[in-house]
Amino acid sequence: MLSAIMEDYLKAIYYLQDETDERVRTSTLAEHMDVEQPSVTSMVKKLAERDFVHYEPYKGVVLTDTGVPVALEIIRHHRLLERYLTERLEYDWAEVHDEADRLEHHISSQFADRIAEQLGNPAVDPHGDPIPTADLDVSPLQSGETLADQQVGDKVRIERVPDNDPDLLRYLSEHGITPTTVVEIVETTSFGMVTLDPDGTDERVALPEEVSRSISAQTLTGASN
Repeated sequence: MLSAIMEDYLKAIYYLQDETDERVRTSTLAEHMDVEQPSVTSMVKKLAERDFVHYEPYKGVVLTDTGVPVALEIIRHHRLLERYLTERLEYDWAEVHDEADRLEHHISSQFADRIAEQLGNPAVDPHGDPIPTADLDVSPLQSGETLADQQVGDKVRIERVPDNDPDLLRYLSEHGITPTTVVEIVETTSFGMVTLDPDGTDERVALPEEVSRSISAQTLTGASN
């Protein structure tokens, strides 16, 4: 049995490794986990002793073939719980990330499978992140593009929004921007601000570059089409 904190480390390493497809530096992991670097080094060494990660000082850490399925199982629990909390218990999507963080370590794979069955085996969580299957397969996002990559006149479908900022999630929800929402890019600025016109609303929404780069979107029609 792994402790909850060990599982959190494996999950964090998976996320960071998936973003860059490279070894994760302990300094990056410390920043992500909001802990001191010596604590990270100590935990990474413990995980390496149990063959969950491969760690080389000054080069970073990567999940092993043993560590990947453990990380994916926890991610499956987390994202299924988020979906269950929003769909069945009517939680706001801005609340479910922290709640799922607390619960993910305390349910079995069988329990997670029952949740998935009750929900109709959803492919994504409320924020658009793919839910690993029972076999721990993960479908990639369709486009890999963000709102910041779009041009004025483009119509795009929102695929994924970051789930770690409740205030941002509430703002997006209030303005009708959730995964599957179709928006048109109506203005971009030299300093990165992107203005959207969401379908079905009468209000345009301006997002700073940091936010627009964190929102994944699939292009439906380009400005020249």
